[in-house]
Amino acid sequence: MTLTSSIPVKRTTQSRLSTVDFSNLGFGNYISDHMLVAKYDKGTWQDPQIIPYGDLMMSPAMLSLHYGQAVFEGMKAFHMKDGGINVFRVERHHKRLNRSLERMCMPAISEELFVNGLEAIVKTDADWIPKDNGSSLYLRPVVFASEAKLGVKVADQYLFVILTSPVGPYFSKPVRLKVELDYVRAAEGGTGFAKCAGNYGGAFYPTQQAREQGFDQVIWTDAKEHKYIDESGAMNIMFVLDNKLVTPALSSSILDGVTRNTIITLAKDMGVTVEERKISIEEIEKSFKNKTLTEAFGAGTAAVVSPIATININGMDYHLPEVKADSFQLRVKNKLGEIRSGAAPDTYNWNHVIK
Repeated sequence: MTLTSSIPVKRTTQSRLSTVDFSNLGFGNYISDHMLVAKYDKGTWQDPQIIPYGDLMMSPAMLSLHYGQAVFEGMKAFHMKDGGINVFRVERHHKRLNRSLERMCMPAISEELFVNGLEAIVKTDADWIPKDNGSSLYLRPVVFASEAKLGVKVADQYLFVILTSPVGPYFSKPVRLKVELDYVRAAEGGTGFAKCAGNYGGAFYPTQQAREQGFDQVIWTDAKEHKYIDESGAMNIMFVLDNKLVTPALSSSILDGVTRNTIITLAKDMGVTVEERKISIEEIEKSFKNKTLTEAFGAGTAAVVSPIATININGMDYHLPEVKADSFQLRVKNKLGEIRSGAAPDTYNWNHVIK
């Protein structure tokens, strides 16, 4: 089957746009009017279409419910200064989706289906894109096994769905994080690098415990020794140490964040030395004490850049300096925002502009 850019659209007869409080969006509280749905059967993706958002018919024997074949991506669409709509770094998100699908023994999504599907759903629900600075239309492509069978097997049938949601900033204030030294998010050789649903479900319990203790998220450490930092909840983690940008090196237990890659690229353009390497908890403690750690922040599609106010290590709170106008994280966030909005040149061809 050859996909074309002409994906059929069945528009809703009852838009819910008037029910949205754009001044108080939060994250994921509203789902836009439409969704893209495509089915995989007999070895091929078939019949992509845009339909009104609503429930899908599913069997309780659906394999993804029992054996976890579910993978998703997180992306954003923004208004640009010239009136266009920008979906940021489509190519890299597509490649990461397919890496996750491969790890979970699921069929790849072609670039044609992925790009055309994103364009079609964004155009259909363009009125849902917020205009406030810092807000955006969050895009959630998700693929899951839909075959109904209780035998333990790789599914032969799947659904590819794209949902959209108008969102505000993920973290509206600097966050408090706890270094997790008991529970594990992912181990080397596992699925930590894949954006699969089970990674998040398994992280809920220790994260809930941390929230009950007054923290926003946890900082995950390596599964073997709990000695080295991996990432933080929904974000990759970055530090400014001795005026260098330092972040854990990618591994099979760390998600290859698109925002992480963007910030590293921009940091080098800004003349900042970047180190991707192992970072021990002991090093972070020492850097707090000798005041060489001047910034720490999370980086992710949802959060973009999220300042870290406090890191708790072994029950001890360590506090970061307040973020100022000349802080690296704020400067790089502004630079990224200028590229996405069209206010600065897109020298890396990151913007996918929909007119």
